[in-house]
Amino acid sequence: MKQLTKKEEEVMRHFWQKGAMFVRELVELYPNPKPHFNTLSTVVRSLEAKGCIAHESYGNTYRYYPTITEEEYGRSTIKGVVSRYFENSYLTAVSALVEEEKISLDELRELIARIEKSR
Repeated sequence: MKQLTKKEEEVMRHFWQKGAMFVRELVELYPNPKPHFNTLSTVVRSLEAKGCIAHESYGNTYRYYPTITEEEYGRSTIKGVVSRYFENSYLTAVSALVEEEKISLDELRELIARIEKSR
C-alpha cells in the first residue's frame, strides 16, 4: 500500500469513523473555516487511486466508502517503517524503542507475556 499524506490520513479517519459518505458530507465534518469542496474531492480521488476507498454511483454523484480498515492501514504503515528504517528487522525496531525509552522493560515483558499467552 502506498503511504498516505497527513491530509489523506485525516480524510481516511473520517471515513473510518463515519463509513460511506458523499464529499459534501465530508466537508460538513470540518470546523469553520471548512475546506473547499474541490480540495476534499481531490484528496478523495487520490485516496481512491491508492486503493483506500472506492465509490458507488448515485446519479451524477458518488458515495465513497473505505476499502481498508484503520488497523490494516496501521499494520502496513508499521511494515513500511520497519522495512525502510530498520532493514526489515522488527527486533531492531523494538530495540530502538527500548533505547529511546519509548517502551519500558516492564511493557516489553507484558508484551512477551501476552504473546506467550495467545499461543
